[in-house]
Amino acid sequence: MSANRKLQTEIDRCMKKIEEGVELFDEIWDKVYSATQQNQKEKYEVDLKKEIKKLQRLRDQIKTWIASNDIKDKSALVDARKLIETKMEQFKVCEKETKTKTYSKEGLLREAKLDPKEKERRDCMNWVQDKVDKLQQQLELMEADLDQLNSGKGKKQNKTRIGALEGHMGHHRAHILKLEQIARLVDNEALEAAQVEEVKDEVEYYVEENQDPDFMAGYDEAQYPYEALALEDAAIRPSDLVEARREESAAASGAAADPAAAEDEDLSEKERRKADKKSKRDKK
Repeated sequence: MSANRKLQTEIDRCMKKIEEGVELFDEIWDKVYSATQQNQKEKYEVDLKKEIKKLQRLRDQIKTWIASNDIKDKSALVDARKLIETKMEQFKVCEKETKTKTYSKEGLLREAKLDPKEKERRDCMNWVQDKVDKLQQQLELMEADLDQLNSGKGKKQNKTRIGALEGHMGHHRAHILKLEQIARLVDNEALEAAQVEEVKDEVEYYVEENQDPDFMAGYDEAQYPYEALALEDAAIRPSDLVEARREESAAASGAAADPAAAEDEDLSEKERRKADKKSKRDKK
């Protein structure tokens, strides 16, 4: 058997597994949402997760073949990859519902018991996770596009597009890392949820507008909004320790600190940063 025939046999076998896996996934999906008992629903959700893991492994193999120069016609492979990614998105919906169960009786009872500060912290972490999820979904699509551009002779022909896409993906990864850091700090109470409000507009603006080529054309790290949070400092010491150090410094210098003046100064600095960011955004 020639190498090409052997490769085609492997591809056919993989495509058959994908077809069967998708069919089984759909069957389990229907069972999840038709289950009347919670224990049944949970069992089917576990089965659904196992099936999506199998499909993801098959997707990895498909992506390898798409990037290979040995295969000329890759349309069927691309379609199979997109089909699996559609099922991955479906699974994320189910998984999110399972994790949150916001409107369940138990969820509402837990929500009622939370004090306002804790609720604010939870809401903040949910917001961060939502943005991370959206960025990761966009990143997966960009990775698929990059595989397509790199396939065959396209790498040379699409050099400029590949470079732009890789830069775009780099910004996504940087935002995801920062947001995950924010989530950890808020969870550990090293960063106040109220502080995160300062960057929400800018983060949401990036998540919503980054697919516009004109927006990304002049985008750089200087436009990241996270400087206002001093994440490196927050990671080392909580806000109360920061305040204590400020007081110690003021006492050591013999300066009589004026709380009202300090507050005005902090407010002015925040307003200046926001004005700078708004100006940059308006130029876009």
